[in-house]
Amino acid sequence: MQQRNLFSIFILCLLFLHSCGTTKEKILAKTDSDNIVFSESYLNNLRWNLPLPEAGSNGSEIEWKSSDKEYISDNGTLNKLSERGKKQKKVNLTAFITNGEARVKKNFKFTIAFEEPKYDGYLFAYFEGSGERNLQEQLRFGVSANATDWFALNDNNPIIPSSEISKTGGIRDPHILRGEDEKSFFMVATDMFTMKDGWGSNPGIILMKSDNLIEWQHSVIDFADVYPEKFGNVQWVWAPQVIFDPEADKYLVYFTIRYKNEHNLDFYCAHANDDFSGFINEPELMFRAEYGAIDGDILYKDGIYHFFFKGNTKDEHGHEYKNGIQKAVSTSLKGPWVEDYKYYDYYSAKKIPVEGSSVFKLNGEDRYYLMYDIYMNQRYEYQESCDLFEFTEQPKSFTKNFNPRHGSIISITTEEALRLNDKWGGVPKTIIN
Repeated sequence: MQQRNLFSIFILCLLFLHSCGTTKEKILAKTDSDNIVFSESYLNNLRWNLPLPEAGSNGSEIEWKSSDKEYISDNGTLNKLSERGKKQKKVNLTAFITNGEARVKKNFKFTIAFEEPKYDGYLFAYFEGSGERNLQEQLRFGVSANATDWFALNDNNPIIPSSEISKTGGIRDPHILRGEDEKSFFMVATDMFTMKDGWGSNPGIILMKSDNLIEWQHSVIDFADVYPEKFGNVQWVWAPQVIFDPEADKYLVYFTIRYKNEHNLDFYCAHANDDFSGFINEPELMFRAEYGAIDGDILYKDGIYHFFFKGNTKDEHGHEYKNGIQKAVSTSLKGPWVEDYKYYDYYSAKKIPVEGSSVFKLNGEDRYYLMYDIYMNQRYEYQESCDLFEFTEQPKSFTKNFNPRHGSIISITTEEALRLNDKWGGVPKTIIN
């Protein structure tokens, strides 16, 4: 009798301990479930691969199941976009979170972004490399119907005087981006007037925003003034660019920083505020190439961010013996960025320097141009790629009635081309007729 009682008590203790363990595991699994969140951009207009966690911070294992693998795979790969002219496709992903014997599930509904709209031409934002020296470092626009034959707008005169938008009176390296809503536009540029001030230093960058490509709001960020503790000793803030960050639901501005009395050329970044007039956070280090880099340009394709830049290679004594267009890759704008130490431009092997690389996609094609500024020879050329890993060996030249320096290109519609032509003239008739 006493043995039976002892056995019963032992069984009850085991059941109690099992119950306690299961309860704890349920709490841990539920906590890991609660920690799975996605930004509004991922949920409401998905056009990127999804960063799906496979484990929780409390040790839970996480499995995923898609309701429509034609659009999103179980591992979060985006396979297809919504067809324009139809309703946006919605796909459910279910997370199964397991911790010990506890198992919970959590559902997410994703709305798939539309396919690329129909574009009819291209817009080139640049500053000039010839003509009156005092007018070169100013913003200009060019337009093309085929991405190779280019025509300057406004008779190649500035579309906005640098004196109106910069602190120094000059701008360089304009980068233009179409917004996620497909109808807003963003530009950033280096605030620098080398004809007047030389190459010693520049204060910062310019941020610009427009809803029509014609009227632009603008603001200047002087890094030493705005961030004196961290950037009071800054020498250069060069070649800013902007990209949408889906994880933060913000536009990310990135640029090269060099401090006085230092040799590092590193990429820093900060998220812009909602009206694109400043930053919501102090700029922080984004990527440090092994040998330093300038003129960064990031493009997203098939789940990978491709970070092109002008880099170099140095010997064991720190002497540079090669430079040109290089690249690092990452699955997140947060990094880590992995360099491949490969040179992508034709001229690096010939010891002919190039800079200001920029990659853009051709309209209606899965084909890309990597263009660059051969600044010593006043030439602008490009090489082609379908995957951003391998490029054609031989470069080709643009035809143009202007001499661009370090610029960038976006696709435009016929309606936008007409608007540009009404304002400045110069748009080729093949687009607007």
